[in-house]
Amino acid sequence: MSGHVFVVGADLTRLSCDDVVVPTDRSRRVTASWVPLLPADAVAAQDEDGACVTGTWYGAERVHEVPGCGDRRAWLVDTVDPDGSRDGERGLSWLLDGAREVLAAVARREVPAPAHGRARRLVGLPALGTGWGGAAGQRGALLQQLLPVLRQAAAEHGYDIALVLRRPSDLAAAQRVRRGDGGGWRLPEALAALAEDLGRRAREGELAVFLGAGVSAAAGLPTWEQLLAELAVRAGLDEGSRAGLSGLPPQDAAALLARVLGRDELTAYVQERFGPGSYSLAHALVAALPVREFVTTNYDPLVELAAADIGRPMRVLPFEEAAPGAPWLLKLHGDAAHPDSVVLTREQYLEFGDHRSALAGVLQSLLLTRHVLFVGTSMLDDDLIRIAHQVRTVLHVPDPAERRRSGTVLALQEDPVRARLWERDVETVAMTGAAGAADASPAEAARRLEVLLDLLGCLSSRPTGYLLDPAYRGLLDEEEAALADALADAGAALGGGAGQSWAGQEVLRLLRELGQGDG
Repeated sequence: MSGHVFVVGADLTRLSCDDVVVPTDRSRRVTASWVPLLPADAVAAQDEDGACVTGTWYGAERVHEVPGCGDRRAWLVDTVDPDGSRDGERGLSWLLDGAREVLAAVARREVPAPAHGRARRLVGLPALGTGWGGAAGQRGALLQQLLPVLRQAAAEHGYDIALVLRRPSDLAAAQRVRRGDGGGWRLPEALAALAEDLGRRAREGELAVFLGAGVSAAAGLPTWEQLLAELAVRAGLDEGSRAGLSGLPPQDAAALLARVLGRDELTAYVQERFGPGSYSLAHALVAALPVREFVTTNYDPLVELAAADIGRPMRVLPFEEAAPGAPWLLKLHGDAAHPDSVVLTREQYLEFGDHRSALAGVLQSLLLTRHVLFVGTSMLDDDLIRIAHQVRTVLHVPDPAERRRSGTVLALQEDPVRARLWERDVETVAMTGAAGAADASPAEAARRLEVLLDLLGCLSSRPTGYLLDPAYRGLLDEEEAALADALADAGAALGGGAGQSWAGQEVLRLLRELGQGDG
């Protein structure tokens, strides 16, 4: 079965995947950003700019497997053309051959179970050759030729590939290439149409996002039920007590565990379990959406880390103040970095009454004024049920049939009863059943959700974010090239912006959004 090629903004050293491709040269030198990925015994020498990996190449060898990288396996690939006199086309061909070679080597490694229960292996790699490899000035041509190579490898080997890009213009250009060649999204027609609708909403500033525990489960963190099971083992409860505990409402089960463990120990465990770590592909895909308002019931910092890694840091409410124009994330149930804020037991739900009402009001406002995309939640949380009910009661639309639904729930499995329960408030779309394959496993359904988010990211991206980046000049048609020249002249007339009027500063901001300065 064919794999899928994702395009995502992330830090490859922190993205949860099974294999990571690391570019190097004939001396096996890597840039400093890759060093955290490598085991200490693999580093022969290190300075501020990078490090050399132990070992040497043999003959024309270009690929080397680096074991001992924790849950991931790193693969060195030589991307620095030894014949610098090659013309651009021959140089790109040499780079692409290296990509094919390393992806074939990755396929030969057996992986019995992909990380964190994912349906397929995930192989992460950067845009090879855009650093030391000589393709920095040919990024457009590289992306046009690299993406088909990656799709061919995913089809041949059956694993998924994440092409990880950091610069805004790189992401925008890659999405343009994918829109032009179809991108390889194998989704049912209903899901593709949903992505079109959500992409339009995101571009128009209408979309907000709610993240549930399912997103963080893809990074190896426990769901609420799994957390309670872990705490029960930690508390030393016997099998019968654990079975009885599972029959209680989650908040009451947590309250009982707090009595056994002590509230401080329970909170300390949550802080330790949900601290910084690798984030999932879904975290990175969601963090890159052109959305400014995010809400979560998760305690972990993973979506914030993913957003910061692509240069759009989020303000975390209520621990920071929102800033005009900047994205923010509301932690509805608290933050592991602020243990006193964590809400887990029934008593904590009651203790934070007024405080939590103020936070709930933010989500209520989004449900009234935005279209909220719910990802990774079962919609069984007491807070969500209460908030949705309160929003419903304040709406006074004369004809209920004309009431708009305030959100879309992306559910893994089809659940007609739950969908019926929420049908007045949100549309529930399952990754299986009517919208997908009826026999898909939960893991395959979660993967289909990632593919849907990948398509949404492509359709919601700005189509002009690379316009003024000289490395993508080759992607422009005649009209776009003329427009880019005119805008570049405007930027040159404004200079660096020091002492400019407000209007001048605003024009410079727009030019930066079009890729000026990314080259």
